[in-house]
Amino acid sequence: MLPTLHDFLKNNLVQASAPCRIDFGGTLDIRTFHYPLRHLGPCTVNLALDLRTSVTLEPYHAGRVCILSRGFEPAEFVLAEAPFDHPLGLMFATAAYFQAQGVLIRIDSASPPRSALGGSSAAAVALTAALDRAVRGGAKGLSGRQIALLAHTIEETVAGVPCGLQDQLAAVYGGVHAWYWPGSPEEPAFRRKRLAGRERHGEIEEHLLVAYCGIPHESRNINGQWVSRFLQGRFRAEWGEIVALTKKFIDSIQDRNYKDAASAMKSETAIRRRMTPDVLDDLGEKLVDSAARHDCGARFAGAGGGGCIWAMGPKAQMQHMRPVWQEILAERKTGELLQTGIDPLGLSVTVTARGA
Repeated sequence: MLPTLHDFLKNNLVQASAPCRIDFGGTLDIRTFHYPLRHLGPCTVNLALDLRTSVTLEPYHAGRVCILSRGFEPAEFVLAEAPFDHPLGLMFATAAYFQAQGVLIRIDSASPPRSALGGSSAAAVALTAALDRAVRGGAKGLSGRQIALLAHTIEETVAGVPCGLQDQLAAVYGGVHAWYWPGSPEEPAFRRKRLAGRERHGEIEEHLLVAYCGIPHESRNINGQWVSRFLQGRFRAEWGEIVALTKKFIDSIQDRNYKDAASAMKSETAIRRRMTPDVLDDLGEKLVDSAARHDCGARFAGAGGGGCIWAMGPKAQMQHMRPVWQEILAERKTGELLQTGIDPLGLSVTVTARGA
């Protein structure tokens, strides 16, 4: 007979961590889009970043769940009464799925809160993996693929809007991947293609900049516009162009052609700015426009509307652009270039006997 979760945590430390990501072609991983567009072969790309989100489980008062997360007010509820529309509602919903009572959940993220890097999804993946191990008494249970799918399902259930899956996949698998969305009941929900092995991560980092614009994003604001307009039949041709540009970006990364990768980024971002001009704030517009002047590409992370902007291009141009971006970011006290690289590991879970 397995010990209760509370008893298991009194004797064992359970920790999990997962990376956040930057992405290209996002939104196409939402079923609202890739099912109607499946004849075009929709796909997305993400690059996992070594800004990891960590989750630690500790014993707590019987029947209660307490969550401590950087950037949020501490929250504690009786599990059966925990609100899922709370700022930490996704984490409480995950705890409810596992009926995790008598637990303190500590969440710490190396990425800025609400930075559009998929940090909440990474936290949900890490928490799902940690609770899965803990309720099984430390034994391995769900596979990485199953953890990604479960974390996504819980998030979409409580979010109230359609959600994509690529954030959870980046958190589980790490690295640099293309994700293909067949949109068919006869095929898996997604197919994975590794675009660059670990031996190329250092090379890619030389062609990459990631900036935090200093203000948080709210993905539902922009995503909601894209979804509602797509359902209305608007911008269908533009989404087809984004599919083609994502394929061009995939080919460019595989071929080490960072000039073409930058070109694809510039075109994709231009389309999204036409569809939703508020996808970039004033500072974000300056960063994207300066990248174009340096023959580099730049786009917002996630659904934009604040958060992070990332750029890619030939190495020499990126070196020239770095001080320009630093000067632009200095206009906002909280803006900064993030010190980050490609995360090769993906999801990690450890169970350690206390006092060991």
